[in-house]
Amino acid sequence: MDNNNSHWLFSFIDNIFRTKSKDFNGKAIELFHYQYQENEVYQNYCKLIQCDINSVQVLEDIPFLPISTFKSHKLITSQSKSEIIFESSGTTKNTTSKHYVHDLNIYVNSFTACFQKFYGPIRDYHILALLPSYLEREGSSLVKMVDTLISKSNSEYSNFFLKDTLELSRILNLLNERKEKVLLIGVSFALLDYVHSFETTANPNMLVMETGGMKGRKREMVREELHTVLKKGFKTKTIHSEYGMTELLSQAYSKGEGEFETPPWMKIMIRKQDDPFSYCSVGEVGAINIIDFANIYSCPFIQTDDLGKLNESEKFEVLGRFDSSDVRGCNLMVS
Repeated sequence: MDNNNSHWLFSFIDNIFRTKSKDFNGKAIELFHYQYQENEVYQNYCKLIQCDINSVQVLEDIPFLPISTFKSHKLITSQSKSEIIFESSGTTKNTTSKHYVHDLNIYVNSFTACFQKFYGPIRDYHILALLPSYLEREGSSLVKMVDTLISKSNSEYSNFFLKDTLELSRILNLLNERKEKVLLIGVSFALLDYVHSFETTANPNMLVMETGGMKGRKREMVREELHTVLKKGFKTKTIHSEYGMTELLSQAYSKGEGEFETPPWMKIMIRKQDDPFSYCSVGEVGAINIIDFANIYSCPFIQTDDLGKLNESEKFEVLGRFDSSDVRGCNLMVS
């Protein structure tokens, strides 16, 4: 890396979490050129799809790398070494995604700043985590995030509850009776198991947040059905959601009704399902592309396999998934 790139890199990282909406497009184009120079896999992909880098002037011109590349290639910029490797869940029948993280502090700063932007100081909450499928394996970025939030909460009650749901019930009801601020974060199937087994005291200061994921443990449910069951079980008016993945170092949050909002250093774009290089209008269903500035050392421009749509305020909904192998152009991979 030359001195100019080095100076730009440190300046960019220093200002990621101060990003303003008016500056996003210009910074994204700068980041594209940095990635093209420093990320061999991304550069090869750009060449494969015959991208003229000099013609990349707006966000819609930027090539987005298929998310499956995290399964087949080591995505990290030149001269960078990984401090930690996050790995997706999987079975022996499939290959997991691996996210080689050069600077763990960027991840910690990202999820900390994002959480506080949407929910206020972490220290105000008791954080109770019900994430059995994640705790039972190594390399989960979600476990790392929640573990850090627990330590920052400074609460003696904050903790993971792997199988001791009886103790979770005792603590949750104790805090609810006191009307204290509680964040109960859990994978969908575990939250469903909980409400089928335990009664919960109502608390207007309790946030219930699902992170998705049935993983074959229960029949798949649409969001509306899932949230209806959880709202009744936890005696709350809304169910919050977190949208994140192994391949991202930032998250989006929904405070209800399945409408997600990103932090200022992250952006959602909706591409057409039959043409990955064209984009949908507001309200039109397509596939989700993500720009995440925190992914500066891996790949910030990701073409996901999720379906969604944007609304007028740039909030987005996640509507399901599609098989990328069935979508023309989306399965181009770096040879």
